[in-house]
Amino acid sequence: MAKKKGFVDEFKEFISQGSVMDLAVGMVIGAAFTSIVTSLVNDIIMPVVGLIIGGVDFSGLSIKINNFFGGNDAAVIRYGAFLQAVVNFLVVAFSLFIVVKAMNRMKERAKALAEKARKEEAAEEKAEEKKEEDIQKQQLKLLKEIRDSLSKK
Repeated sequence: MAKKKGFVDEFKEFISQGSVMDLAVGMVIGAAFTSIVTSLVNDIIMPVVGLIIGGVDFSGLSIKINNFFGGNDAAVIRYGAFLQAVVNFLVVAFSLFIVVKAMNRMKERAKALAEKARKEEAAEEKAEEKKEEDIQKQQLKLLKEIRDSLSKK
């Protein structure tokens, strides 16, 4: 009966696999990409949108709700920050869509090229077989002519 692996052993095996390093690199690149997109949205897109709709600063848009229970505290709902987060999401989602679409297109092209190469290889094999058959037919014809020639003598 095989000994069951412990949690630590399973974790060591998981860490030693190459996909973990790929995941780590992806996370670092994703974090850098997120900061770039956040800056793009907060510093470029939203100020332009704010100017277009009348000089609105989205980062400062909020609603203050007074405490209903008599305290001095108030709740602040920062819907401007939420709108910026939504735009961040849309930019990231669109970027990922473009990347995935490009990857799918490359996969389709690679598949089509592989299929074309397979068909060309099959056609070459068929042509080679036909050539061999023709050679065999010519040899058989020559042998028959030799036989007929010898039988006449």
